Amino acid sequence: VQLQASGGGSVQPGESLRLSCAASGSIIGITVMAWYRQGPGKERELVARITGGGSTDYADSVKGRFTISRDKRKTSLYLQMNSLNAEDTAVYYCTYWSARRPGGYWGQGTQVTVSS
Repeated sequence: VQLQASGGGSVQPGESLRLSCAASGSIIGITVMAWYRQGPGKERELVARITGGGSTDYADSVKGRFTISRDKRKTSLYLQMNSLNAEDTAVYYCTYWSARRPGGYWGQGTQVTVSS
């Protein structure tokens, strides 16, 4: 599975961004799709995930502001980010997970910078 993330950029606090992730290759067996991020000087953290059944889970820091979604074929993953603040500044990675690959499939990352 190859993943290509896009949609990052530089915004001011309070603004919104929508990240997209396009998947190619065999996605059979993908059970979870997720967004991770790594801010400057911080460890990588899970932002949001969505299961094959559509259940979602969010980090406490983004609940109520971010929304993860996907298309039915699992070829696209999205992250709608509202009310962005400086703490959201990070490289965001889309990831796909299956039993065949315990370490997951990772995209190249897209930079999000929130600054006034």
